[in-house]
Amino acid sequence: MLNALEVFTTVTVGLMVGVEFSVAFVINRILDALPDDSGQLGRAHGGRMLGAVMPVWYIGSLVLVAVWAVAGWGHRGAGLVVTAGGLLILSVIMSIALLVPINNRGKTWTPENRPADWKQQMNRWDRFHYVRVAVIVAAFALLVAALA
Repeated sequence: MLNALEVFTTVTVGLMVGVEFSVAFVINRILDALPDDSGQLGRAHGGRMLGAVMPVWYIGSLVLVAVWAVAGWGHRGAGLVVTAGGLLILSVIMSIALLVPINNRGKTWTPENRPADWKQQMNRWDRFHYVRVAVIVAAFALLVAALA
């Protein structure tokens, strides 16, 4: 049973990492290259859509890692799992403190009501997101190493 939990948790976190990596290095670059207001509208829509899904994914991943850490305590790789859990906690704190406030503003913007500094705010969100991606990639790598 522990083996199934390990695999399910690693796949769940890995998929989350893939989505967030794609947002950082593919989707946002595509949106930023679109003409006129299309990029801003796309970011607002993405903020609404992913803003509804990602909190469940982040918290769910953290819960799975916590269950793995408890169930696997004393087994090989337990320290790696605990460290990965700490990194996921950091990613949740970063999300709540840094990224969600910007996202909550951005998802309501239209070309008519967006602030003059909207691009600077999106660039700030991107910079925080790059750091968060690095944190969750490290957590994922630790989970993979714990499986070995």
